[in-house]
Amino acid sequence: MMRVDGRTLRCTDVVTVAGTDGPLRVDVPPAAMRAAEDGWRLAEDLSTRRVVYGRTTGVGANKEDTVTTDDSTEHGLRLLRSHAGGSGDVMAPGQVRGMMLIRLNQLVAGRSGISPVLIEALATALRAGALPLVHRLGAIGTGDLAPLAETALALAGERPWSERGVPPVPVHGGDALAFMSSNAATLAEATLAALRLDTLTKAGHAVAALSYIALDGNPEAYATPVHQARPHAGQVECAGQMRRLLGMHSTPKPGGRIQDPFGLRAFPQVQGPALDAIRSLRDVLTIEINASTENPMISVEHGDAYHHAHFHTAYVSAALDHARATVHQVAELSAARLGDLVEPEFTGLRPFLAAGPPGSSGVMILEYVAHDALTELRHAALPVTLGTAVVSRGIEDHASFSTQAARAATKACGAYTQLLACELVAAVRALRMRAADLVELPVREAYEQACAVLDPSLEDRPLTDDIARAAGILDLLARI
Repeated sequence: MMRVDGRTLRCTDVVTVAGTDGPLRVDVPPAAMRAAEDGWRLAEDLSTRRVVYGRTTGVGANKEDTVTTDDSTEHGLRLLRSHAGGSGDVMAPGQVRGMMLIRLNQLVAGRSGISPVLIEALATALRAGALPLVHRLGAIGTGDLAPLAETALALAGERPWSERGVPPVPVHGGDALAFMSSNAATLAEATLAALRLDTLTKAGHAVAALSYIALDGNPEAYATPVHQARPHAGQVECAGQMRRLLGMHSTPKPGGRIQDPFGLRAFPQVQGPALDAIRSLRDVLTIEINASTENPMISVEHGDAYHHAHFHTAYVSAALDHARATVHQVAELSAARLGDLVEPEFTGLRPFLAAGPPGSSGVMILEYVAHDALTELRHAALPVTLGTAVVSRGIEDHASFSTQAARAATKACGAYTQLLACELVAAVRALRMRAADLVELPVREAYEQACAVLDPSLEDRPLTDDIARAAGILDLLARI
């Protein structure tokens, strides 16, 4: 049962719903529906007594145009129809489900002034597993206008459903802007990407630990006194995880070198900022998915409507930019460790971990795949917050581009997955060739999980399947 009350939705709830194909058990407490109905009644009353943007006026540069009470319903439908101009590819089903859940949660907070009938219709669609046909393009981080307009028109029976469907409901005059005034689609994609990055960085500890053993690393870089001297939270956490995975409970034996390459030695200092950035991103998203962002905000407590800019998602775009940039740095270290793993000076094995006749290439191709993925990640890590937009005849003269930042985060997840998979394939191969003794180390579980899916043959052969299988167990490694 998924409880949706406008206050307590978690990022993990969004991921759970996004990954559920079919009907959902959604519980909206009666108190939340009563609060939403109170907000709707107040909004209807205020519209007869004062100017309320989007209800008694047009939107954007049309904010000075007055809408009569007699025309309010048609005005609302015109707004939805005109804004339902999404384009490009169809949005992924998981993102659509996440969008619907987040929007429902925001609406039952009771500050949108939207009709309870439309709220209940959205909840019914989630319960039925119905998905509106929604396009990806149509937002710049100041409200997911096109995707949400398409969703509202599906609920009204004017647009198609991509899966299942629910009976149409009427759209009241003030419902249009109230329903569109959210970044729920962007938040859904951002949340899915954030939790995926969280999983990948956790898996990165296990992958790096396996490389550490294959490279006969120096444990001093992870020692408790070192990180107590500069106790950034993420850095301390990373060093602690490495000590745990490598069984460093007492004074460990010295490594093979006085100082390791940066891929091992600087791992806590580079992984730490990524852990902190992803944690901060999750905190931002937790606030956003439970926030009342509708403009205007209808406050039953104060008996009034407030015009504001909660539709602007600078917090989200900045947090996403930060997370992608830090993950890119961690990915660079993964590529560096892969370079070390194919170097005989570090492993004592043949170049490229080859095992066949002289001239065998071994895992040479992994570096090319890894650096191809790293280049994609580098492009995805470029900040979106350096740009802006001026639209609606100059009235709306800034944009956060959080939508584009979320898309870039999705791409970053895919690229980082490939990098870690390449490193994992090489590390496991090196450990197999060295017959490393992992009996007493917690990271042995990661080695066994990888050995169970990776082809043990060492002759020159395509490694495509190995990379895919390594990518497929990263979720398991994250939990070790």
